[in-house]
Amino acid sequence: MDLTKAVVAVLVLVNVAFAVGWLAAMRRHGLRGRPQLADAAIGALTTFLDTLGIGSFAPTTALLKFRGKVADELIPGTLNVGLNLAAFIETFLLISVVAVQPLLLAAMVASSAAGAWLGAGVVSRMPRRSIQIFMGVALLLAAGFFAMSNLGAFPAGGTALGLAGWRFPFAVAVSFVLGALMCVGIGNYAPLMILLSLLGMAPIAAYPIMMASDGLLQPVASLGFFRSGRFSHVASLGLSVGSLVGVPAAFSILSYVLKHDSVKPIRWLITFVVIYAAVSMLRSARRERAAARAAASAVSH
Repeated sequence: MDLTKAVVAVLVLVNVAFAVGWLAAMRRHGLRGRPQLADAAIGALTTFLDTLGIGSFAPTTALLKFRGKVADELIPGTLNVGLNLAAFIETFLLISVVAVQPLLLAAMVASSAAGAWLGAGVVSRMPRRSIQIFMGVALLLAAGFFAMSNLGAFPAGGTALGLAGWRFPFAVAVSFVLGALMCVGIGNYAPLMILLSLLGMAPIAAYPIMMASDGLLQPVASLGFFRSGRFSHVASLGLSVGSLVGVPAAFSILSYVLKHDSVKPIRWLITFVVIYAAVSMLRSARRERAAARAAASAVSH
């Protein structure tokens, strides 16, 4: 069986379970309500950004908190449930237009899922702030190299859609680590783009791999929120409706770039994505340091 088709089949089965779980949660917890226009607008914007590789969890969290209609403790579940449809659509669209190496796709998706499942306990005991600082600095350096490549100061990277030799197991191993880091809130989009590009792959090749990884992890995570009921049913519906607009709009941009065989815009986009991710991580580390100091000061007094 074609491995790409196998990945798609697994995604379909997991999302069938997702749909059944949501319906069961509606009956179990008495969930009612219709999608709101404001939530749909948030979903359209953030899934547009997600499809371009910027990510959707951080901006969606910020906008939901600004709107003030979803309790803080319900936001994690709302993100996983409400943005799952976007991940599902993104995976199908990008797998269909980017013929990434099937074995690499399957191996990295499986490795990421295993990392999230098996590595969560180990990573959760590591100093979160140290991880954020290390990855933030590393991503800023990588963004600098990408920008200089686009300006002609360095080789621009490869055009391959697969890996061979030591690069293959190395990429799979790093994918395991990134899957584990997702459990502590470290996104995998920017690191995956940098990893595969530095290994000689075309920048666009990262898209189906990172989308398929999230497409598998999000519905599995949602099943736990369905059992507990710790998500906003109405906001999740709105985000899902919005994704039906945001994802196709962003995909049309990526399709145009691919059709005209120009990877430089993609590399500039990745540079922006990486800088955004790096600054977000460093800001989070700064906030955690301030919170730790405030807690220590409160204890001393």
